[in-house]
Formats: sequence, C-alpha cells, structure tokens
Amino acid sequence: MIGCLLIHGFTGSPFEVEPLADYLKERTDWNIVVPTLPGHGKTLELKGIKHIEWIEHAESELKTLLDTCDEVYVIGFSMGGLIASYLSVKYNIAKLVLLSAAAYYINVKQLLKDIGNLIEEGIQGNILENELYTRYKLKVTQTPILSTYEFRKVVRIARPLLRKVNIPTFIAQGKNDGIVPPKAAKYIYETISSKEKNLFYSSEAKHLICHSGDRHDLFDKIYQFLQSE
Repeated sequence: MIGCLLIHGFTGSPFEVEPLADYLKERTDWNIVVPTLPGHGKTLELKGIKHIEWIEHAESELKTLLDTCDEVYVIGFSMGGLIASYLSVKYNIAKLVLLSAAAYYINVKQLLKDIGNLIEEGIQGNILENELYTRYKLKVTQTPILSTYEFRKVVRIARPLLRKVNIPTFIAQGKNDGIVPPKAAKYIYETISSKEKNLFYSSEAKHLICHSGDRHDLFDKIYQFLQSE
C-alpha cells in the first residue's frame, strides 16, 4: 500500500490541495490523507497556536502512514511545503512534492498588480465577485499578528534543512504568485541535494496553484513523477 500525505498552507485548509488529492484518488488506490492543521480550516482559530503544533500534527499523520504503508509520498503547499521538506529529512519518505513552497514569501511586484486589479474591480463594482478578495479578506481579518511570527518560525526551522533533502523531489510554482515569488522554487531546486529533481512553472497559476486554469497539466506531471520507478 502506498500512502500520500498532503499538507496545506498557513491560514489555509484542505481546500488548497483538494483538487490534487481528488485527482490522485480517481487514479490510484493509495491511502491519501489531507489533515487540517491546528487552528486552520474554514474558520480560523489561530490565537495561541504555536508553530510546533502545526509541525507535530503533520508529523503524527505521517507516522500513521509510515506504520501502515509500504511507501509514503508527501506533498506540501506553501507553508505545508516547508513542513513537508522538514519531514522528508527526518523520516523515510519515498518522494516529495513541493507546491508554491514558501522558502521566500510576498512577491511584491505581483501583489501590487493583484491589488491594482482589485481596486479596478472595486471601481467597477465587481470586487465582491473576485475570489482573491473574498478569500484573503477573511484571512487578513482573522489572522492574529503573532500567528505570522509563528509562520516565520516554520520558515526558519525548515529552510536551513533544504540542503539535506536528498530524495526524488518535484517542485512547482506559479509565475503569477503574489505570495511566494517564483525565485523561491528556483532557490529550492538549486539548494536541495536530490539527484532526481524536477522544476515546473505554471504560466497561469497565482498562489493557489492547485486551483489554476492549467492545474490538470500540473497534476499529470505530478502523477507521472509519483508513478515513475
């Protein structure tokens, strides 16, 4: 039995990676697990939650898969990508997939472009129809400042360990990502020690790469990578 753990990002939920999880479920008989990190989900309750709780929760889910499966793959999105890379150094994981992994964060140029689009839509009266606005408005209003420091602690823990990642790794990044700049994927690709590593840029994707218009091309590449010997 193959196990596959998918880890969502900071202030996110399984929604962020569900399209990929569903894609894999339709094509495999793998045990696919998509946990919700403490304080996360449809309603954010992050106050008082520490970064170590996010890491330990993902670690617990991984241990269960390792105990029950012959082989385990880990897929991480954004902050979840950093947690996934950390786990790949600590545990016997077969393959690693990093999606918009936040080795760097806040792509100012793209973020300003997105904000400009929001202002334009606001003037036209269409802002409430913009998914970026509705989703991130809630995140901004529900995210305590101290929680962003906890996120940065995850970055500080995981980023130095990237050079120790030596398993087959697939890295994907959206060129239009306003949260994680494209240089993050290049940095990860050049830093990890894996002999087998792939780098894919989506020409359409913003940060939510699993919801991009060209996601099925990405998913197919991930599927082929995970299926390869």
